[in-house]
Amino acid sequence: MSFEAWSIFALFWVVFVTTPGPNAVNCISNGMTLGFRPALWGVLAILTQASLFLVLSAMGVTALIIASPQAFFWVKLCGAGVLIFLGVRSWLGSSKPVKAMQVSGRHIYSKAFAIATINIKSVAGYLAAFSQFVQPDVPIWQQMQVIVPTALVITGASYTGYAAIGAGLGRAAMGAIFNKLFRRVMAVAFIIYGVILGSSSVPELGRG
Repeated sequence: MSFEAWSIFALFWVVFVTTPGPNAVNCISNGMTLGFRPALWGVLAILTQASLFLVLSAMGVTALIIASPQAFFWVKLCGAGVLIFLGVRSWLGSSKPVKAMQVSGRHIYSKAFAIATINIKSVAGYLAAFSQFVQPDVPIWQQMQVIVPTALVITGASYTGYAAIGAGLGRAAMGAIFNKLFRRVMAVAFIIYGVILGSSSVPELGRG
C-alpha cells in the first residue's frame, strides 16, 4: 500500500470511528455509569470485533454475507431488536440516580462486542474499506500488515476518548437533572440506531 493510499485510508478510518454511533453511545454510557477503567473492557471488545471484521473482510466473508440477502436480513432484524431493547431499558432506568455499579469485565466486554457486531455501520465501513482502499495489484495480506495496525490504533484512541467523555460526564452530573436528560438522549440514540438498522438495505460492494 502506497503512502498516499494509506493516508486516504487513515483519514477515512478517523471519520468512520469518530462519527457517533452505537459503539460510541455504549462507551459513553459505560464511562458514565461504571467509570473510565471498567469502560475500557468495552473498548477492548470493539478492538476484538474490529480485528475479526478486518480479517473476515480480507477473506471475502463480507461478500458472502451480501450474496445471501435473506440471511443478512434476519441478522439485521435481530441486531435492530437488541439495540431497541437496550434503548427502551435505558429510558426506563433514566430516572434512577446513577450509582457506582459493580459489573464484571466479562459482562461489559460481551455486551460491547455484541453491539459492535450487530452494528450495520461496522459492516458498511469494512466493506467500504476493502472495496475502495485495497489495491488489487498488491497481495491482500501484505496490505493487511499496514491496514490492521492503522485501523486498530485509530479505533482504540477514538473509543477510549468516548469512554473518558462518559466518565467525565458521570462525575459532573451524578444525580443531576442533566444526567437524566443525557441518559434519555443516549436511550433514544440506541432506539434510533435500531430502527435504522432494521430498515436499512443490504450494502453493495463498490458503492462510493
